[in-house]
Amino acid sequence: MDIVFSSTTQLAAAIQAGHVSATEVLKEHLAQIDAHNPTLNAVITLDAERAYERAREADEALARGEHWGPLHGVPFTLKDAHATSGMRTTTGFPPLANYVPKVDSAVTARLKAAGGILIGKTNVHVMLADPAQSTNPIFGRTNNPWDIERTPGGSSGGAAAALASGMTAFEIGTDLSGSIRIPAHFCGVFGLKPTEQRVPLTGLIPGLPGPRPVRIMSCIGPMARTVEDLALLYAIIAGPDGRDTEVAPVPIEEVPQLELKHLRIAFAPTFPGFPVAAEIRAAIEELAKQLAPLCAAVEAARLPQGDFNQELVRAGEMIGMMLGAFQPEEQERPTTLAHYLEALHIRDQSMLAWEQFFDEWDVLLCPPSMMTAFPHCEPGSPLHVDGQEVAYWMVSAHGTVFNYTGHPAVVLPYRLDRVGLPIGIQLVGKRWSESCLLAMAKALSEVASAFQRPPGY
Repeated sequence: MDIVFSSTTQLAAAIQAGHVSATEVLKEHLAQIDAHNPTLNAVITLDAERAYERAREADEALARGEHWGPLHGVPFTLKDAHATSGMRTTTGFPPLANYVPKVDSAVTARLKAAGGILIGKTNVHVMLADPAQSTNPIFGRTNNPWDIERTPGGSSGGAAAALASGMTAFEIGTDLSGSIRIPAHFCGVFGLKPTEQRVPLTGLIPGLPGPRPVRIMSCIGPMARTVEDLALLYAIIAGPDGRDTEVAPVPIEEVPQLELKHLRIAFAPTFPGFPVAAEIRAAIEELAKQLAPLCAAVEAARLPQGDFNQELVRAGEMIGMMLGAFQPEEQERPTTLAHYLEALHIRDQSMLAWEQFFDEWDVLLCPPSMMTAFPHCEPGSPLHVDGQEVAYWMVSAHGTVFNYTGHPAVVLPYRLDRVGLPIGIQLVGKRWSESCLLAMAKALSEVASAFQRPPGY
C-alpha cells in the first residue's frame, strides 16, 4: 500500500481493518513532509508530538473495538485560516503571527470528531487576498510540486501543494474568488466549492476584532485526490453548526449513482470577453467530444445573457464594500446601505439567470482559469496567455463568476499541458445540488483522468 498517495477513503478503511495502524500512517506522512517540505514550503506549522499522541490513542481505541468516525486515524493538514485550538493560526498576517486560538473552528472540530488527526497548517497568501499565489511576510512563498519555479495557486496554495505531494491525506480550502479551484487546477488535484452558505464559516480567519465583514460569496470546501474523498469530506463539514446563522438546514444528501447516458452537458471553452490559453480551450472541447457519444446531450453552452466582464467588476465591488465597511476612510466612495442593497439586487438577477440555465442543463464544463500554473511573480504583475499580456486578476475570472452567483463547482484533473503542467476542468451545477454535482464529477472523472503523482514524489 502506497500510504502517502492512498485516498482518504482507502486509508480509513485500511486502518479500520487493521491492515495498517494510525501511527504507521502518520509516520509515513511526516517522513514525506521531512523529505519534500523544505523545497515546497507548503506546511508552515507542525505538531508531530501531539499528532503521534492522538494516533496512539486512535490505535488503542480500535483495539478496544471503538470507532471514532469515518476519518478514524487519518492524518491531515489545514489551511492556515481555520482556527485550531492550541495551534498557531496566522492567515499569513503579521499581527497574527503568534496568535493561538483557544477553540477550534466549526470545520476543524467536525474533522476531529470524525476521527481525523491534525498534524499541521499549510501556507496561504496574506489574508487570503490572492487566488493565484501563496506568499506572505511570515512564512514566505509556497512552490508548485510540478515545477518549483511556478505558483501552486492561492490562497489555498499550501493546501494544494501538500496534497499533490503526498504530505496530507486531504485538505479544506476556502474560496472567495477561486481559491480552492485555482490551486486544484494548478496542482492537479480535486476541489469542491460548495453552494454559498452550505458550510459554516465559524472560526475562519480568527483573531481579528469586530464582526466578520464577509457574509456572502466566501465558501469553505474540501480538496482531495479523488471525487469519493470530496464527497466524504463534504458530508462531514457541511450543515448548520448553531453559530453561523446563515447556513441553511438544507439536507446533505447522499451522492447518487448517475450514468453518463442520462446527463445533459453544456460546455464553454471560455466565457465572452475572458482570455483563455489555447491548450485549455482545446482540453474543454476534447472532453466534450469524448463525452458526446456517451451522454444524453453534449452541446456548446448558450450562456446567460449579460456582460461577463461587468459581472467581475460587480463581484469585486461587492468584496470591496464588505471589506471596506469598517474602514470607510479608505474608500473613495464610502458604501451606503442603499448602494449595498442595490448591488445585492443586481446580483440576484445574475443568480436567477444561471438557475434558469441549469433548469435545462445538468452541468456546465468550463475552464477553472485562463492558464496553467505560471512562474512566480510580483502579485498584480501582468500575466501572459499565449504571448498576449493579460491583467493579473483575470486569472480567477472563470471561477469568480460562480462566487458571485453562489453556484457549486468542482475542479477535477484532466491532463497535462505541453510542458507537463496539470490542466483541470471546472464543473458547475445548480445551487444546493452538491450531491448530484459530485455524482456527475465521479462519472466524468472515469472518462477524464485520475490524480497523477508529480514526478519525483
